[in-house]
Amino acid sequence: MTTTLETFQSLFNGNTKNKSYRTDSGKVHTIDWNVDGSRLASGSLDKSVVIFAYDGKGSMVKDRTYREHGEEINQLAWHPSISHYVATASGDRLVKIFDTRTDRSSTTIETKGENINLAWSPDGTTLAVGNKDDLITFIDVKTSKIIREEQFRYEVNEISWDRSGNLFAVTTGHGSVVFFDAPGIQKEKDKPLEELHCLTAHTGNCICLEFDTTGKYFAVGAADASASIWDVSQLVCLTVLTRIEWAVRGLSFGHQSQLLALASEDPYIEIAKVDTGIYIILFDETFV
Repeated sequence: MTTTLETFQSLFNGNTKNKSYRTDSGKVHTIDWNVDGSRLASGSLDKSVVIFAYDGKGSMVKDRTYREHGEEINQLAWHPSISHYVATASGDRLVKIFDTRTDRSSTTIETKGENINLAWSPDGTTLAVGNKDDLITFIDVKTSKIIREEQFRYEVNEISWDRSGNLFAVTTGHGSVVFFDAPGIQKEKDKPLEELHCLTAHTGNCICLEFDTTGKYFAVGAADASASIWDVSQLVCLTVLTRIEWAVRGLSFGHQSQLLALASEDPYIEIAKVDTGIYIILFDETFV
């Protein structure tokens, strides 16, 4: 006898326009769309970077595979305005920038540790790379030179510029988000970054961070099984999402900043309205 779950799964699978694509690699650690949606990049445990290209007919076609790293790819990110540049951070201490129109990386920068986080400045001139030793390395993209190294005395997790480029934010193991003067990254390089504000956001480790496309909001995911949505200009918490039962490890705002998706070790993805915090959709992994 067909169960209700099986009925819904059959209906979903028969009508969905979703498609699955194999990377021919190991466990995927990171994935990102480029700025115009024409390419999708994935980085994997098996040290590979795979580029998929949209064929204009509703499908993605594997375009290139890069195998230049000596360890797993922990994070990758596309240039914020140039659609063919993607940067990768790996456990092999290397940061690479690939021009996906070619078969090899165009730039390689050696850092001091096992890299786990990566972020572009909004204007695409600077890369920030965080490693497991809580050292953030800032790279001038034009010269491919390291312009600053900032060692932290506390656990540093995800890093990001705000949309204006005036703030550089760091999530910490103390449950806080620390904001620094971003223009200062390029100035007075012999002095520590100027801390502007330390925001106590959660009772547990702050794991992930994302600024929305409008520049009005940012969201923080934490180990206390909750996520918070904040006003950027006032640094005021607008709402806290607590339906998740495990640490929140991934966040993503919708294109119009009306929705926020949350991912954790729970077997589902939650989607909530940004303005009210009301949950509207729950995707169970059994439907995938």
